[in-house]
Amino acid sequence: MALEKILVVDDDTNICELLRLYLEKEGYVVAIANDGEAAVESCRDFEPALILLDIMLPKLDGWGVCREVRKQSDVPIIMLTAKGETFDKVLGLELGADDYIVKPFDAKEVLARIKAVLRRSVPSPAGGDVKEVRYDKLVINLTNYELLVDGKRVDTPPKELELIYHLASNPNRVYTRDQLLDEVWGFDYYGDSRTVDVHVKRLREKLEGISDKWELKTVWSVGYKFETRA
Repeated sequence: MALEKILVVDDDTNICELLRLYLEKEGYVVAIANDGEAAVESCRDFEPALILLDIMLPKLDGWGVCREVRKQSDVPIIMLTAKGETFDKVLGLELGADDYIVKPFDAKEVLARIKAVLRRSVPSPAGGDVKEVRYDKLVINLTNYELLVDGKRVDTPPKELELIYHLASNPNRVYTRDQLLDEVWGFDYYGDSRTVDVHVKRLREKLEGISDKWELKTVWSVGYKFETRA
């Protein structure tokens, strides 16, 4: 089995070396980039399984790196930020990040987050139970982490796909934001309920107007549901 590759992007060389030590000890292959432009180039050449991405970077900040990477790849991205404001967290998720960790962080937490994100992004072995739901012009396959809209594959970050799969697997059931955080993100997620709103917004951009037989619907003051119609 090939060793998984992690790209660490931070202009603080001490943080980079600390993360390299922990990650290599866990068996990962690590590459380092100290500015945003080098990060985009490394993503293309190194082809990592996951990127740890700082926000405050020279040449191109983390937001810009995230935008550029998402143009070419669905590689999972965990944002590293010294800022704890909700705005930063939501913006990162809107740009396609899969998770975020606020500095100062514990290396063990970083490792746990990496493993969790990688587990979600790796397809299940062939021959196992296929986790898939189908509706008119929509196929959500959680085994291969694939979203087909009107027969075409739509690039979708792992957490978005897990969210729509969870809702579509339980049609017409209303979920509160807190229920979705608990059931989709898991007990170890430290975010807030706006995270759900961000992911629903991004899913709607992909799914709006595709079919009149189902809808990702807001239930005002409660939460969301995947509504089906006869």
